[in-house]
Amino acid sequence: MTVHSQGAAPTVPKDAPQKSAGRPDAPAPGPRHPSPRGGRKPLPTGWLPYLLIAPAALSMLVLLVYPLIKNVILSFQDINKIEFIQRKYPSAGFDNYTQLLGDSNFWTVVLRSFGFTLANVVLIMAIGSLIGILLNKLGKKMRLVLSMALVMAWAMPIVASVQVFYWLFDEQFGVMNWVMRTAGFSGYEQHNWFETGLSTLTIVTVLVVWGSIPFVALNMYAALTTVGAELYEAARMDGANGWQTFWRVVFPQLKPFFLITTFLEVIWVFKAFTQVYAMNKGGPDRASEILPVFAYVEGQSQSHYGLAAAISVLTILILIVIMSFYFRLILKQEEEQ
Repeated sequence: MTVHSQGAAPTVPKDAPQKSAGRPDAPAPGPRHPSPRGGRKPLPTGWLPYLLIAPAALSMLVLLVYPLIKNVILSFQDINKIEFIQRKYPSAGFDNYTQLLGDSNFWTVVLRSFGFTLANVVLIMAIGSLIGILLNKLGKKMRLVLSMALVMAWAMPIVASVQVFYWLFDEQFGVMNWVMRTAGFSGYEQHNWFETGLSTLTIVTVLVVWGSIPFVALNMYAALTTVGAELYEAARMDGANGWQTFWRVVFPQLKPFFLITTFLEVIWVFKAFTQVYAMNKGGPDRASEILPVFAYVEGQSQSHYGLAAAISVLTILILIVIMSFYFRLILKQEEEQ
């Protein structure tokens, strides 16, 4: 009897049969490629991602890139109502841009647009973040009620909400005049809330903030659910109050959320058109116009199509500068992480 040591493999003679009789050959190891159905050859995997994004890319070319190129070309042409009817497209060179950059009204609209955007974004981010924190603190039932109210406000069509706010501030039957008189303030019998551009933009600001808060609040609540409870417990053990906990624990964790959300709100508010135009058509005396409304009035009401195209191109350039600034902040944040 042959005794093998523990762990040693028994030797096999060289002339021993390697296959059992009557058994088929074992398939060679390696990846198996299933044959395509119907005998068709599979598509090259390198082309598949491009085929998947082709419909979206084609839609962007047709709906975004082509109109943008035509708009840039139009901004270098001197086209008014007569040229538009006669289908003449005389070249204007940089005259439209020179006229705009030397126009004090244009720079007034630019400053007004920046002030309008800054006021809205600050209010939206502050109030929306506070409501998001409130959602995180409420119980399930109250959180559901508040979330439903936010969603309904967010889902309301813009034109319908503009009409509601216009009724609230109506000169004769508005609720706000009744509230001010009831509170004891004088001079609010048929007070015209749209008498000046500042008061008109203030009402539009209330409307824009009211419609934009739900997006920030719901996203803030979703972001807060990602902050671990142990961080709150550690801050509480260190003696931090609620304000210190937010700035030293919550805010560093949610800094990407604040950057992205602020970035989106700046874009949405800066190019707001429907709220401003539907409320008072940029009036009175064009005193509440921001850049998108200014371009629309110049193009449609004044029939200065080339000048309106130049305004829109400058608006896009301003947004690109703002976007580049925020992209730098986002990239810096990613490098720090």
